Order: sequence, then structure tokens, then C-alpha cells
Amino acid sequence: MDFYPLLFLKRAIAALVLPPGGPILLSLFGLMLAQRLPRLGRKMFWLGILSFFVLATPFMGSVLMRHLEDIRPPDSAAVKRAQAIVILGGSSYHGAPEYGGDTVGAATLQRLRYGARLARQTGLPVLVSGGAPSGGTPLALSMRDALERDFSVAVKWTESTSLDTRENALYSWQILKREKIERILLVTQAVHMRRARKYFIRAGFEVIPAPTVFSSPSPSIGYDFLPTEIGLNDSAAALHEWLGLAAIALGVDAAR
Repeated sequence: MDFYPLLFLKRAIAALVLPPGGPILLSLFGLMLAQRLPRLGRKMFWLGILSFFVLATPFMGSVLMRHLEDIRPPDSAAVKRAQAIVILGGSSYHGAPEYGGDTVGAATLQRLRYGARLARQTGLPVLVSGGAPSGGTPLALSMRDALERDFSVAVKWTESTSLDTRENALYSWQILKREKIERILLVTQAVHMRRARKYFIRAGFEVIPAPTVFSSPSPSIGYDFLPTEIGLNDSAAALHEWLGLAAIALGVDAAR
């Protein structure tokens, strides 16, 4: 398996800053600091505990998500302008025993479902994009297999070398510019769309966003204020996107 030092560094920084790692490290640092600066150390400790609790609530996860999910699904007029559909990979399910090996993870499957619906509605050709930054089968190959076997949707192009969203855009452009395709329906999670669109526009595309999987409120509001794994995951995903948008703004978003 290839090792990409800069990609690893990016992931390590994100793991140290984003929940759960960030709040935990803040509390631990507070404990160490309390030996020399008791008041400051105690404040940092409780700030870490409190931030962990708050970020783990579905309410906070939904708030952080909502400010990123400001791009709505395309209307019929916008869809008709597209020349192709590009579906971005999200996660892999490695060594799946029921499928006999690597396949798509839950996030990727959600994107494929919506991409398949758009493909059946429009008849547009499909490109799937996703490499293997952690090793195993390139995600695009698993995506192609799932689309064709499980959704009966043909895949015309497979981009299987990208390591992140920036490279999804660059390598997809290299494939589609040869076909004189510039206007695309871009399919990814709603929380990821703002950042993905920036990269694809920068690569040269005219992007018609086709986001899927919007955050939705719980039927029982009271449960939104209890910490859950889902709430923590939503907060981490949203903060990851804000961190990525900041990296774009600062020009430190190189892939490798």
C-alpha cells in the first residue's frame, strides 16, 4: 500500500482538532496545566468536557450541518442543462464478508442511490470518482460494481486514482474534457457540497449541484439535547467541512 505523508498529516491534524479528539485533548491538557496554573487548568478541563457533551448532541450537529447545507437539489430545468453525472465516493466497507471483499460504505451508498435516480430520470452518462487512500480496492471500482449490479445503471467513466475531493475534481476534469463535457450534475452529501463545488469549479466545470442526505430534525425534540454517537458524528462531519473550506481560503489544500 502506498503511503502519502501529506495526506496522513492532514488526517492527523483533523483527528487532533475535531471531535472527539479535540475536546479530549483539551481536557487532558487542562489536567496537566492544573499542576502549575490551577484555575486555568480547571477551566480548560471543564471546557473540554462541556464541548464534548454539546458537540455530541443531535441539536448541535444539526445546527452545524444546517449552515453548510444551503445548496438545494436541482430543479428540472437545471437538470436538463447537464451533460453528465459525477458521483463522488465517500466511504468504503473493507473486507465485507457478505460481498466477498471490499465494497461501498454507507455514505457512498447514499450518494449512489441518488445518482442512480438522476441517471434513470435523465439518461445522462455517469462518472464515478474515488481512489484508495487507505489501501484496498479503489472506491470507484466498488461504486461501479454497486451501480451496475444493484441499481442497474451503467457507468461510462471510472476515475479511481484520486485521494481526496480536490483530486476528484482534477482527475474527473481530465477524463471529461476529452469528451467535451463541462456541465455536470455533481452528486455528494449536502454537507460536503459547498466544498466539493468549489473544487470542481476551480478544475473547469460548470457545476449543477445535486446534494443528497440533508440533516433532518428528530421527531422528538427532547432527544436532540442528549449526547449520541450520531450527534457527535454530525458535528465532526460539519467541522471537517469548515476546516476544509478554511484550507481552501488559505491556499493550504494540496492533496499530497
